[in-house]
Amino acid sequence: MKPHPISKIPLFEAPALGYDQTRIPALIRTARGTLLAFCEGRKGPGGDWAAINILMRRSTDGGESWDETRVLVDGEGGPASNAVPIAGADGTVHFICQKGYSHCLYYRSEDDGRSWSEPCDITGVLESFRPEYDWEVFAPGPGHAIELRNGRLVVPLWLCDPAGPEMPGGDHRPSCVTTIASDDGGVTWQRGGIIADTGGEILNPSECAVAELGDGRVMINIRSESARHRRLVSISPDGLTGWSPPGFDDALYEPVCMAGFLAATDPASGAPVLLFSNPDSRHDPVEHNANVHFCSRSNGVIRLSRDGGQSWPEWRVIDAGPFGYSDLAFDPKGTLYCLYDTGIWGRPPHHQCNHVVLARFDLGWIAANPFTPASK
Repeated sequence: MKPHPISKIPLFEAPALGYDQTRIPALIRTARGTLLAFCEGRKGPGGDWAAINILMRRSTDGGESWDETRVLVDGEGGPASNAVPIAGADGTVHFICQKGYSHCLYYRSEDDGRSWSEPCDITGVLESFRPEYDWEVFAPGPGHAIELRNGRLVVPLWLCDPAGPEMPGGDHRPSCVTTIASDDGGVTWQRGGIIADTGGEILNPSECAVAELGDGRVMINIRSESARHRRLVSISPDGLTGWSPPGFDDALYEPVCMAGFLAATDPASGAPVLLFSNPDSRHDPVEHNANVHFCSRSNGVIRLSRDGGQSWPEWRVIDAGPFGYSDLAFDPKGTLYCLYDTGIWGRPPHHQCNHVVLARFDLGWIAANPFTPASK
């Protein structure tokens, strides 16, 4: 079958919506086939501590058309951010976010995101970390989390105990990464083990995503500020405990940015695959300068693994221009969706994201990549 060409449509445009930036996308395809897209609408120059609302749109026809943008969570002058939706197998949509980097809120929808429950404050599960890690700020995800085949909800998050607060409420570093989980559909939550912490080669592990492998184990894929400029990965038998020592994946470049990570099934073979998206700016010569912290958020790439993340030989460029945060969703018929933020060229903090774009393509389009895989 001939692969479908890539198509792109803008979903959230900051100027038209009355915001200074639209950033930090999250995306799911529900059990009933509805696409739910989320992002942050930010006002003013305050960055992560600005006045931030979480925005949402719905599509019931595979992304061909979308309803109007709505405010799902109002930051009330502060940050309501880090949208983490979960598509439940029974049709329930779960949703977690943070407010003020100090409160963890849980919502649920029984009608594919048309309406939502009142928020339930589940910060108590984070308080259980304090004997081991006395955090001051935290955030889940961002990007979608997962329901395992056994029904467990697994949400990745990072915690921060700042050495010296640089902004109100504390900064984002130093940090560590962990998970929380629910075995009763979001009613109660339990904490997992700390997976990666600052120390040795690992510097400030933070934004992270999880996927269930074909054998039922859970892999976490982690952003860090380590000099290796490569993603960190670890594997657990249950998404909570027994995490393997985190290691760097030499195939996955890390410019210091959130990434999309998704488990799917190849409709042609029925075999499980993993997908990964991020700005792969390894072509930028500053990668080889050890003094450079953040690298260019550009050259957005989608990568495909057919062996549970052991190798990533198939890849393709989604957008060669500015490309920041991204999230992924998959239609069992083979369509892939990548929601990413884009805007003006530059490195953080000068990367001005004011558009969130949805790209649609399929596995065949990735496999038909005319380029030679990068070797560095």
